[in-house]
Amino acid sequence: MCGISGFVSTHAIPAEFVVRMNDLVRHRGPDDEGFVLFPSPVSAPIVCGGIDTPHDGYAAALAWSPDRPADECRKTPVTLALGHRRLAILDLSSAGHQPMCSSDRRYWIVYNGEIYNHIELRAELETLGFRFQSHSDTEVVLAAYAAWGAECLHRFNGMWAFALYDAKKQALFLARDRFGIKPLYYWVAPDGSFCFASEIKQFTAFPGWSASMNPRAAYDYLVWGLIDHTHETLFSRVHQLRPGHYMHLDVSGIATDAEGRIASTQWYELQAASFDGTFAGAAQMFRERFTDAVRLHLRADVPVGSCLSGGLDSSSIVCVMNRLLHEQGATQMQMSFSACAEDKRVDESAWIDEVVRATGVQAHYVCPAIDKLFHELPVITWHQDEPFSSTSIYAQWNVFRLAASHDVKVMLDGQGADEQLAGYHMYFGPRFAALLRAGRLLHLWREIQLTKRAHGYSELRAMMYMANVLLPDLIKQPLRALAGRAWSKPSWLNMDALDVQPSDPLTRSGIDMDSINSMSRAQLTATNLQMLLHWEDRDSMAHSVESRVPFLDYRLVEFVLGLPDEFKLSGGMTKRVQRAGMSGILPQRIRDRVDKIGFATPEETWLRERVPDLFRQRMQHAVEASDGLFSPACFDVLEDIIDGKRPFSHMPWRVINFGEWLETFSVATR
Repeated sequence: MCGISGFVSTHAIPAEFVVRMNDLVRHRGPDDEGFVLFPSPVSAPIVCGGIDTPHDGYAAALAWSPDRPADECRKTPVTLALGHRRLAILDLSSAGHQPMCSSDRRYWIVYNGEIYNHIELRAELETLGFRFQSHSDTEVVLAAYAAWGAECLHRFNGMWAFALYDAKKQALFLARDRFGIKPLYYWVAPDGSFCFASEIKQFTAFPGWSASMNPRAAYDYLVWGLIDHTHETLFSRVHQLRPGHYMHLDVSGIATDAEGRIASTQWYELQAASFDGTFAGAAQMFRERFTDAVRLHLRADVPVGSCLSGGLDSSSIVCVMNRLLHEQGATQMQMSFSACAEDKRVDESAWIDEVVRATGVQAHYVCPAIDKLFHELPVITWHQDEPFSSTSIYAQWNVFRLAASHDVKVMLDGQGADEQLAGYHMYFGPRFAALLRAGRLLHLWREIQLTKRAHGYSELRAMMYMANVLLPDLIKQPLRALAGRAWSKPSWLNMDALDVQPSDPLTRSGIDMDSINSMSRAQLTATNLQMLLHWEDRDSMAHSVESRVPFLDYRLVEFVLGLPDEFKLSGGMTKRVQRAGMSGILPQRIRDRVDKIGFATPEETWLRERVPDLFRQRMQHAVEASDGLFSPACFDVLEDIIDGKRPFSHMPWRVINFGEWLETFSVATR
């Protein structure tokens, strides 16, 4: 896991700007740094190290070894520059230094991620005549591209974002993994220079940067709590390469549209694997695929730990990991890291302890506090690049900081399970709606009663779930307003100042969520998952920890997506195939668990009981910083939530963090 940066320009620019971009993400890779500079597209490359480059890196005598420090080249005018920050995970030697190149120096790469099947790919490439000088997966990516071109992406099982320069063709190739686990942003400067980076903040080091708000993205975040659902960001003209896409750029001239967007190619489209079998067979196949995914995700030359919330997903990872480590004869104690809460309604300590007793892992705990959250908020917002929609991100922040304090550099986490296995309770809506459409009224009634028994949901709530799926937007939006839920025209937002047309972003994008399968697809590719991966990447990398997500092994995702809906959700029970597949591995009490929390903070208690005045002060500050984007009704909503007159929502936090973001990055709202 690393940080990458670079720029391409038709006119020469001092190399110091790529050094500055790299410096801003030292947290992503404190173990090494490097640069390759091209004064012109046809020039011989200048290969540099940096302050964090180990001394033996200069003496390694490899094709990509640096021969001088970057400080000697800061004023060198260049038209193409690649920068890298390394968090050493595989092959800890200087042979893993980046930028890395092919033996003939034709291909140069800066790469962030892990290819978990790199061992198998290396063996295949060796049969084609390739020879390797390191044990890193980066060199495998280089050889794979040399052998198969862009088609190599289909052979990778892992997470990645990389930029690869072909010096012979004078072309830059940028690619991102199937689900967008690793970030990749780009921005075209006012002078036409093309810049790319792992984090948006890196662009602030380049000439011509001026932060301005993207009104449409701001609306989607403030009203709907959505980010990362399109190629846009909250920064105007800053874009992200979408998951499962690549760009092939001619460095002699890069074409953009009016918003600075560059055409990309979708190389991966999520497809369900065909399945024709029994539930018992599906459970066994899930168990095998999931176990193999965890096995691959354990490949590392540094200690590997795991997040543990006590929920079904993180517990599955910890328990399978425990079995695999025992089979491998591991001698190092397995470690887990968890967030707890003073409020017992969101505290999962009892569930966590259940898994700890069953596995004997060395467990570590942290309890996030509200006073420390507001103290650390400017730093967290800076690391996140964009505002985040709830304080649960702070719980995750603390977990990764705890792992780093115990010298754990790799953590396994459960992101992606809920989206593919219908783990969220919102999936009851399309489940009920499907039965109603099919005219299976008795079955529908039985499902509602079983859901009521399992979760305490009333018949009225079941009807509301269905209505959210079945009703047209014209009717649904006013009903959401009456229920005190998010809707397209909130009174607390000054739509005239924001200057956008109010709408549901999912409807606007044509995203269909009226069935379990379509909701899974939407959440995996456009909504929930993209946000969760964004937050996880920044929270982990802020503490120089690599986060891995075995549930997003594409073989597992495609298999689960191809299963019948009732294998995932039926009788009020979510994730049925996972529960069955983990029989004999998970403690029975965890397998039977039906509530869902997951590294939550007691935000509602903090807001309504503990520190309401602090939330009032912070909202006042955010409103003042927003230059008229919020109306006075903002405070009325806050007071109604505090007094219990309105259902709890994360809207006050979104406003507060939005104001913090505006100040942190000096963002212009007009």
